Amino acid sequence: MRVTEKLRVVDADTLLSTPLEKTAFIVDGLIPMGVTLLGGSSKIGKSWLMLWLGLQVARGDPLWGMATHRRDVLYLCLEDTMGRIQNRLYRLTDEAPAGLRFATACGKLGSGLEEQILQALRDYPGTRLVIIDTLQKARDSRSAAGKNGLYSADYDDMSALKDLADSQNIAIVLVHHLRKQQDSSDPFNQLSGSTGITGAADTNMVLQRLRGSTTATLLITGRDVDDQQLHLRFENLTWHLVERSSSEEIFREQIPPVLFRLVAFLKDRREWTGTATELLAALGDRETPGNVVTKYLARYADEILQPAGIRYRSRRTGQSRLLHFTHDSSDGHDGNPDI
Repeated sequence: MRVTEKLRVVDADTLLSTPLEKTAFIVDGLIPMGVTLLGGSSKIGKSWLMLWLGLQVARGDPLWGMATHRRDVLYLCLEDTMGRIQNRLYRLTDEAPAGLRFATACGKLGSGLEEQILQALRDYPGTRLVIIDTLQKARDSRSAAGKNGLYSADYDDMSALKDLADSQNIAIVLVHHLRKQQDSSDPFNQLSGSTGITGAADTNMVLQRLRGSTTATLLITGRDVDDQQLHLRFENLTWHLVERSSSEEIFREQIPPVLFRLVAFLKDRREWTGTATELLAALGDRETPGNVVTKYLARYADEILQPAGIRYRSRRTGQSRLLHFTHDSSDGHDGNPDI
């Protein structure tokens, strides 16, 4: 009879009262220990960014105003030659740190790579950042789909890297490609492969840049970092920070302007009822399609209307749908403890 080990459980009271180590970072607020996935189109400037990251961490210099913790770096440049790396270093710096080390070949995931990284950590115990450029070059393409499907194979590979990062308390940054097909609803859906890749990563980043443009946007989301957008400019072979947007600023930028005009419109009104077309006419809005107003209201009512003390409901009468708003000075809650 198979003996199953008991679950190791902890009660909430004990958890709240037990001091635990906070997540450590290589770059404060940007790259925590664990697995970070950086996606971007081919030849967009990912490798220049990774080389500069390696230099900054190995020297302990700030990255876009964010503090780095000086550590040794192992950079697996799997799509480059030592000559190309040397040429890039010549163009970026006159004095490179000894703590930044390179390799242009390695084993595959599940076939030697993990052991090679462990050996490198033993040889250079100060190493806390490992960059793999690119993830696909470190995978065995012959068995990428696996017998259990693409998602399972993607998740297993990423889990192996995450287990390595967590057990050794290091940060692993994986450079990855995007699909050719765009997805305007969620840029992170553009990352090549299944959701097993993004789901297993601790932090996901997407670098978006139009061909021929010197500016780009780095989108960031993760378990231990705040959602943010970094607006960058590529100048002198280095990505410079132009502006940083917080998660709240990003969210507000996504909210259709018509909803802010609606809040202002209802500020001095106790209630209003009418169709979407009548509402847009009252707001003086000639650009927003009437058939999307109800979708906006359903999506953002809790975030925009409720905090302003505006209650909203809709009902269909005959061939039209009536929108009904009431405005009071409360916080939008009706006393129901389940809401």
